[in-house]
Amino acid sequence: MGLEDQKEEREVLDSIFPDEITDISDTSFRISITLDVPDDGHGEASEPPTILLNVTYPEAYPDVAPHLDLTSPPNAPKHPQFDVSVDKAQLLDALQPTIEDSLGMAMIFTLVTTLKDAAEVLISDRIRQVEEVKEIELRKKEEEENRKFHGTQVTRERFLEWREKFRKEMEEKERKQREEEEADEKKKKGIKVEEKKLTGRQLWERGLVGKVDEEDFDGDDAVVGVEKLKVDA
Repeated sequence: MGLEDQKEEREVLDSIFPDEITDISDTSFRISITLDVPDDGHGEASEPPTILLNVTYPEAYPDVAPHLDLTSPPNAPKHPQFDVSVDKAQLLDALQPTIEDSLGMAMIFTLVTTLKDAAEVLISDRIRQVEEVKEIELRKKEEEENRKFHGTQVTRERFLEWREKFRKEMEEKERKQREEEEADEKKKKGIKVEEKKLTGRQLWERGLVGKVDEEDFDGDDAVVGVEKLKVDA
C-alpha cells in the first residue's frame, strides 16, 4: 500500500510542479520553492530566495513521516533576511505539526505550502523588525534635534525673574544713553563740562593743602585750609 501511494502522489506532484520537481532516485526527489518576499520599503528589489525541499520516501510512507532536508540552489544570491543554512532547523520544526496531522495521507503538497508560508512569514517579520529599529532611531534623532530648539522650560518664576532682569538692563542702558546724549549736546553748544572740584577738607586729607589757591576752598573747609597755610608759614 505504501509504494502505491508513493507512486500516485509522485504523479500528482509532477502535474503540480512540472518545472520545479527533479528526481534523485526512485524514492527521492527535490522540489524548488521560490518565495514571494515583500518590498523592503526602500525600492531596492532583491532576487527572491529559493528553497530546495529534498524528499525521501521511507518504505512505510505515508504511514510514517518522509525524510526531509532543506538546501539552497548552487550559487544562489544571498538574501539579506533569509539564509537556508541558518533557518533550516526553524523551518523543519514548523513542518512537524503538519506532518503529524497528515500521517496516513499524501502530504508532500501540503508540506510545500506550509514551508513556503513559514519562510515568507519569517522574512516579513525580519523586514518589519528592521523597519521598526530604523523608525526608533529616526525618532531619537528627531527628539535630539527638537531639544536643541526647545531650551529650558519656562515657568512663572523664571519668567518673572527674567522680566525683572530685563527691566534693569533696559533702565541702565537708557541712563547711559541719556548721559551720552547730554554730553554730546553740551559739546555742540560749546559748554565745557566742569570737573568736580575737591573740597578743602578733601585737599587737606590728601596732603594737597598749600599747593592750591584759596579760591579752591569753600565754606568751613576754606578756613581750615587758611589756618593750615598759616601754620606751615
